[in-house]
Amino acid sequence: MPESNKNTENNGAFEDGYIEIIGAMENNLKQVSVKIPRNKLVVITGLSGSGKSSLAFDTLYAEGQRRYMETFSSYARQFIGSMDRPEVEKIDGLSPVISIEQKTTAWNPRSTVGTTTEIYDFLRLLYARVGEAYSYITGEKMIKYTEEQIIDHALSYFTGRKIAILSPVVRARKGHYRELFDQTRKKGFTKVRVDGDIIDLTVGLQIDRYKVHDIEIVIDRLKVESDKKDRIVASLQMALKMGNDFIMIQDTDTAELKAYSKSLMDPVSGVSYEEPSPNNFSFNSPYGACPDCNGLGEIHKADMSKVIPDDSKNINQEAIKPFGAVRDNSTFKQLKKIAADYNFKFSTPVKDIPEVALNMILYGGDNSYGVKYGNVANDYVYDLANEGIINMVERWYRDSSSEKIRSWSEEFLSIVSCPTCEGYRLKQESLHFKLGNKHIGELGEMNIDQLYLWISSLPEFMDEKQRTVSFEILKEIRLRLGFLLEVGLSYLSLNRTTRTLSGGESQRTRLASQIGSQLTGITYIMDEPSIGLHQRDNHKLINALKDLTEIGNSVLVVEHDKDIMLASDYIIDLGPGAGIHGGEIVTQGNPEQFLKLGGTTAGYLSHRLNIDIPEKRRKGSGKYLELKGATGHNLKSETLRLPLGTLICVTGVSGSGKSSLINETLYPILRQHFYNSVQKPLAYKSVSGLEHLDKVIEIDQSPIGRTPRSNPATYIGVFTDIRKLFSNMPEAKIRGYLPGRFSFNVHGGRCDTCEGAGKN
Repeated sequence: MPESNKNTENNGAFEDGYIEIIGAMENNLKQVSVKIPRNKLVVITGLSGSGKSSLAFDTLYAEGQRRYMETFSSYARQFIGSMDRPEVEKIDGLSPVISIEQKTTAWNPRSTVGTTTEIYDFLRLLYARVGEAYSYITGEKMIKYTEEQIIDHALSYFTGRKIAILSPVVRARKGHYRELFDQTRKKGFTKVRVDGDIIDLTVGLQIDRYKVHDIEIVIDRLKVESDKKDRIVASLQMALKMGNDFIMIQDTDTAELKAYSKSLMDPVSGVSYEEPSPNNFSFNSPYGACPDCNGLGEIHKADMSKVIPDDSKNINQEAIKPFGAVRDNSTFKQLKKIAADYNFKFSTPVKDIPEVALNMILYGGDNSYGVKYGNVANDYVYDLANEGIINMVERWYRDSSSEKIRSWSEEFLSIVSCPTCEGYRLKQESLHFKLGNKHIGELGEMNIDQLYLWISSLPEFMDEKQRTVSFEILKEIRLRLGFLLEVGLSYLSLNRTTRTLSGGESQRTRLASQIGSQLTGITYIMDEPSIGLHQRDNHKLINALKDLTEIGNSVLVVEHDKDIMLASDYIIDLGPGAGIHGGEIVTQGNPEQFLKLGGTTAGYLSHRLNIDIPEKRRKGSGKYLELKGATGHNLKSETLRLPLGTLICVTGVSGSGKSSLINETLYPILRQHFYNSVQKPLAYKSVSGLEHLDKVIEIDQSPIGRTPRSNPATYIGVFTDIRKLFSNMPEAKIRGYLPGRFSFNVHGGRCDTCEGAGKN
């Protein structure tokens, strides 16, 4: 152990005790022994590759996980396997461990900030319990009655009037309904109301099967008088039973009609909703998800700029891209018939083709030019003039089980917001439950800070019953939103998908969830939670981390950020170098002690060492890439002029629009230009200077390998050359060894026992 470490090992006593690690040798660690104070904020720092993650994750977290697995029964462990003990002699004082690593939470498009933090679950519960329903047809507020209310209202409203009590059995459906009429007649009823007219139930009665009908059974016809109350009550109860809790009462003299329902119902149109449950507001449930986009909020729609890139070209020149080159097949036989009927040729520019004919080719119509194939059934033999190439491409992408067909179709599609749900992901019924004049989809679009203020003011728009029912739910929502604000994520929205978050944002989202869980006695291990956070907001993250320690948790942070290090209770510096030159504790102590001691990290923190500002800057190539009129998300018609051949930094506070400008506008533009990407950039006016570039490469925080055999040598391709070198050796040539013989990824080269993993 270095001398500086010996001097600080026992400085300062911590009354909550220590987590003691003795003889850690995982990866490059060299018999590291250290005492980490419990229930404190401890920073583990050092050069990249010095052994920070080996100590925090590969030793402490791995041992915590192993101990947790050991608590399972032997029966359970036979299914989930066992974990190897890390290379360490002994660890004392370790409480249950939770790791929050620096990686994107999930690639699932259904995973959002709201679902990850469970805030959306509470919003679903809130709308299911106190949401006010409105009709998606008329916008009227939905009403519902109890059986007693229906009876009382009917007796008072229709007093002295002749009425017909009707039980709806068919609403806006086609059919002749002969069987329904026969069954109803056999039950003893003599009349039905069909499309507004009351008719007699006769033997063999049926109606036009191709028209849409409304049918109600006439349960009773009578004059409302006090001595007939028992008969009226019995008839109403019978009507409710046969109409699934929905009845209609008509004044037979004036034709005035009143509808009553024990479920939510629009009094004007008669449309009714089921009693809401939290699942009705979930885009991950078939009960709530929009049927057109399946709860994703986006659909693949044909992009005319991809279907017809240049309308000055003709069909012979492949102007309509999905058709490809002219050849002798069913598609072009149909095209020839359309061309003959509408007087154009394959050599006619697309812009000069008659509009009626072009619309038929693209979108289909009532005509049929299909080629008949007898009894052959094939999804890919289609009637062009009936379906249209646009609908065909979308259908193939949506329904085909062939990845090749889907990939081909995708070339002509773009991802657009779902027109049915307008990107809110939910059914129209779910979007018509409102609180404070907002539906749950609108809450998902609001920034966290705006949503917090709105939720805080929501009780003002509620009645006493709603406030009582929602009190605990609103309290929990405010609490969890507050945690997101604490960790500096005020600019996010609940519907932001987690796959679009940076590593730091993802980590802080999970940190907010852990704070919300209010667990105690836990050891939290985090990997650079400050990534992506502007220095202005550092204090919010620091306060959140300290909140965890104040309720009785130990927080270990692998970190390079100066503010977090100086705000911590204890700092451990590993080094002095990286790889084989690291793996030792250089310095440790509280921040005051740490700054006075040696070591590279302490030198920079105390300003004994500094990073000098360069005296000269790169002049660049003199060429520019210019983006004009970027208006996506919060961008306000921005113009970006980038000098090429230089190192460019785009900075700003969290949520200022950096990712919107670069990752979601400029990068998709470049990808479309070089690789014909289907990803659409955010709105912009123009871009120039693309001719000065030949490719674009995005380097993000996603893992570079998805298998345990992936390593830096295989990823950058150097191992390919090494395998070729060995296969060219004389001995290898004599034995007939090819490069695959020296690969641990293929059979014949890899070890058969561990299958190339290097361990069992």
